Amino acid sequence: MECADASKLDLENVGPRVNGGEVDGFRCTIDELVMNIDKVLYFQLEQRVNEVENFYLNTSIKQPNTSKNASSAKHKDKDKHVPGFKKLQQEASRREAAAAKRMQELMRQFGTILRQITQHKWAWPFMQPVDVKGLGLHDYYEIIDRPMDFSTIKNQMEATDGTGYKHVREISADVRLVFKNAMKYNDDKSDVHLMAKTLLEKFEEKWIQLLPKVNEEEKRREEEEAEAQLNMQLAQESAHAKLARDLCNELYEVDTHVEELREMVVRRCRKISIEEKRNLGIALTKLSPDDLSKALEIVAQNNPLFPASAEEVELDIDAQSELTLWRLKFFTKDALEVDGKSSSKGDNSNSANVAATNPNISAASRRKREICDALVKNAKKRNKKPSR
Repeated sequence: MECADASKLDLENVGPRVNGGEVDGFRCTIDELVMNIDKVLYFQLEQRVNEVENFYLNTSIKQPNTSKNASSAKHKDKDKHVPGFKKLQQEASRREAAAAKRMQELMRQFGTILRQITQHKWAWPFMQPVDVKGLGLHDYYEIIDRPMDFSTIKNQMEATDGTGYKHVREISADVRLVFKNAMKYNDDKSDVHLMAKTLLEKFEEKWIQLLPKVNEEEKRREEEEAEAQLNMQLAQESAHAKLARDLCNELYEVDTHVEELREMVVRRCRKISIEEKRNLGIALTKLSPDDLSKALEIVAQNNPLFPASAEEVELDIDAQSELTLWRLKFFTKDALEVDGKSSSKGDNSNSANVAATNPNISAASRRKREICDALVKNAKKRNKKPSR
C-alpha cells in the first residue's frame, strides 16, 4: 500500500477495526508526515537555534567586567522597554550628527588659534611646503619622514570631499609636526630652529586653553557610544530571547501535532492480540541494550511512574495501553530489522541483490530508526508546556 498524502488523510472515515495492511498504511502516512515536517522545518529551526546559542555565547565572552553594575541594572529594565533596531539606528544617526557639529565648533575655535600662530612675524618659513629642490636640500627626505606646512593644514581643514580632518587633535598634531620637522632638520643655533621652537611654545600655550573642551567632548562621545552599544546589545538580547521562545513554542506545537496524529491512528487500529503480545515480549528480549533502553522510554511516556532507568525492570505487557503496545511493536520490528541487516553485512552478494531490488530499503530503515530515536528523545518534553 502506497503512502497517502498526509493532508488527504481522513481519519474520521476509518473504521473502528482495521487490518494489518491498513495499519502499515497509516504508519507510513505518519512517517511521511514526519519527513515532510523535517524537510520544511528542521534546517530552519536548527539554524535559528544555532543563531540564538551563538549570540549568547558571544555575549558572555564579550561582556566587559568594568560595566557589570551598570549592565545588571539595565538588564533588569530591558523587558519593560527595549527600543527596536530601527529606532536605535535613527538615534545613532542623530547622535553622530550632533557630535560632528560639536567637533566642527571645536575646530572653528582651533582655527582662531591657528590664525594667531600663522600671523606671527616668524611664521613665514612654515607657510608653504619646503622647496627641497630649489634649496638643494638633498637629504631632507632622508631625515624628515612626513613633511608638513600650514597651507597643507589649511587645505585639509577646508576639504569637503570627506578627506579632511575629523578631530581637532588631528590638526594640533600636524601643527606640532610643522615645527618639529623644522627643529629636527635645522641646527639648534639656526634661525629657523629658533623660530620653530618659539612658535611651538606659543601654540602649546593657546592649545592648553582649548584642551578642557576637547577632553569634555571626547568623554561625552565615549559615554554616548558606550550607552548606544549597551542599548544595541539589549535590543539583540531581547530579539533573540523572543526568537528562542517562539522557536520553543513552534517545536512544541509540531511535536504535539504529530503526537496527536499518532494517537488518533493507533486508537482506530485493532487491539493487539494475545499472540502479538507474546511475540512482542520475545522481541523485547532480543533488543540490544541501547534499543531496550529506548523501548523502556516509550513505555515511560504514558506511564511517568515507570522506572525506565532502573537496573532491573518488570514490564507487564498486559498492563500497557494499546498506544504503548503499538509503539513498542513498531519500534522492536524496526530495531530488529536494522540489527539483522547489520549482522548479515558480510554477505556481499546478498546485500548487492537486495540493494539492486530496492535501493530505498536502507534509506527507509534509517529514517524509521531516526523516527524512533526522536520519539525517545522527546519523551520527557511531551508533558511540559513551554512558557509563552
